[in-house]
Amino acid sequence: MAAIGVLGAGTWGMALARMLCNMGHTVQVWSALPEEIDMLMAEGRHPKLAHMEIPRALGYTKSLQEACADKDILLFAVPSVFVRSTARAACPHIADGQVIVDVAKGIESGSLFTMTQVIRDELSHRQELSGMRLVALSGPTHAEEVAVDLPTTIVAACEDLEAARLVQSIFMNPKFRVYTNDDIHGVEICGAFKNIIALGTGIARGLGYGDNTAAALITRGIREVSRLGELMGCKPDTFNGLAGIGDLIVTCTSRHSRNLTCGMLLGQGKGKEEAIREVGMVVEGIYALDAAMELKNKYQAELPICEAVDAVVNQGTSALEVGEALMGRMGRME
Repeated sequence: MAAIGVLGAGTWGMALARMLCNMGHTVQVWSALPEEIDMLMAEGRHPKLAHMEIPRALGYTKSLQEACADKDILLFAVPSVFVRSTARAACPHIADGQVIVDVAKGIESGSLFTMTQVIRDELSHRQELSGMRLVALSGPTHAEEVAVDLPTTIVAACEDLEAARLVQSIFMNPKFRVYTNDDIHGVEICGAFKNIIALGTGIARGLGYGDNTAAALITRGIREVSRLGELMGCKPDTFNGLAGIGDLIVTCTSRHSRNLTCGMLLGQGKGKEEAIREVGMVVEGIYALDAAMELKNKYQAELPICEAVDAVVNQGTSALEVGEALMGRMGRME
């Protein structure tokens, strides 16, 4: 059995912490919000996972140093916008050779780093951490379903397949099947961009468009993301797998999807801030848009759906106008 520190007590962090604890691992959860730890310890429930039963054996700490100490796995489960600050704070407490698993999905604007690259960048300030191993854990996985043991599949991605297989062996159980992949960059690109495509699918739903439109956005969406990924040197097969089309399907169709819900509100005419407020949780696709447009320009990639979403979210363009522009593009071969 493994000792695991979970950084982040949101829905995904707590769903995984519960699952790992029930598997017999020693799990300790840390949050940047001390009151969140107090609430979880006192109530034994997560407010956004009403049907999840938290095992009594699950441990908590308000000390980041304690959360990082003597762990076989350190799990980063904070929203993408907090990955850098969390890595910076944790850096002094992380041991060389540490296996770090990231489940946040996003790309940092400016640096254009994926989340494992952000972590590595922060930890590189300590030269003695040269042996750390970073694994991206990504796929079609809503916390609400993992929290109640519904069958789920996911990908552990790392250039070092030994590290990916270690994560596979620790996380896999009869309800949570883990595959390995050595294309970590492709897996993380998929994880970030699927949220943007889901925003677009939600906008279409908010406009009253139907299943035909959703199917078009999903299939053309994965095509434009894979086109960018190939320009960036990622493996084409990654985009056809669980972390690519699999995660895109679930994020564009599920009632649990924050990005889909936010997009629907935008399509109904609500502003960005109002839509985010109504969702009540971090909407990762919103934060990925700036980096997506920077990557588009850097690689001269054709990303019409992502551009359309950015026009609605960040430029205030009418969703109806953007939809009509997409449908009116010049005819071409698929």
